[in-house]
Amino acid sequence: MEYEVQNTSYHRPVLLEETIAALNINPKGVYVDGTAGGGGHSFAIASRLNGGRLFALDQDPEAVEQASRRLQDLPATVIHRNFRFMDAVLTEQGVDKVDGILLDIGVSSHQLDAGYRGFSYHTDAPLDMRMSKEGVSAADLLATLSERELSDIFFRYGEEKFSRPIAKAVVAYRNEKPITTTAQFADLISEAVPAAVRRKGHPARKVFQALRIAVNAELDCLSEALNIAFDRLKVGGRLAVITFHSLEDRMVKQRFASWCEGCTCPPEFPVCVCGRTPAGQLVLRKPVEAGEQELLENPRSRSAKLRCIEKIHD
Repeated sequence: MEYEVQNTSYHRPVLLEETIAALNINPKGVYVDGTAGGGGHSFAIASRLNGGRLFALDQDPEAVEQASRRLQDLPATVIHRNFRFMDAVLTEQGVDKVDGILLDIGVSSHQLDAGYRGFSYHTDAPLDMRMSKEGVSAADLLATLSERELSDIFFRYGEEKFSRPIAKAVVAYRNEKPITTTAQFADLISEAVPAAVRRKGHPARKVFQALRIAVNAELDCLSEALNIAFDRLKVGGRLAVITFHSLEDRMVKQRFASWCEGCTCPPEFPVCVCGRTPAGQLVLRKPVEAGEQELLENPRSRSAKLRCIEKIHD
């Protein structure tokens, strides 16, 4: 079945049909889209509801405005909140358990394309990167963190092997003048890495990703949200997660595996004494990735991976 996607100029949802199929939507069910974005996935979910309700969350005020317009005639409530606060949101809405939850992790097409948001090294803009438009910006981190802290961020979140020379260059540069724009930072990165690296593509990609993850505490938010989401599922409810890089995907894979684990007694024990039974079962044995047609239409879907788990025991 195909689903209508409106106004994709804001954000094109990835793996849309695959996600809707994995969630196995009950028309009378209650669902949460923890990352509403432009409302693409939310629209597809809410369009299938008849007697049910969707709660669409997003920390980005621009996304909330867009999603509110797209979902205004559907059984959906759009809420300006980070998905790490899903537990409080559902309590406030008088909801206990839900039938399904979707988390589409990472930066949206709109955030990348709106140069003024400071997420992209392709456009010169203030170095911001705050999805919520609140709190500490990317420029603030570059101005205040130590060389060691910056190096750790670039290596841990971007898997950047030249993290140390880049961090050293940042500290040397800021001693002369502040780093306030994306162009400044991108040029600084280019000069800090060997010429051979520059010939393979723009060397700023991994470092920009790493700094964005740090600014928005993305991995911490994801870790908290996964536990909350699984706890809030009804038995038979499903949690679907779309990730875009290995750090996120590894966390989701490991968390899903832990929920599917049964007895942990040593193999030499004649009978189980731990009493542990699996709380979940995988809906998708392997992550689903974009097909050829979607890759042609939306090249940004090339790194997307969809995983889904069903809760089978409280």
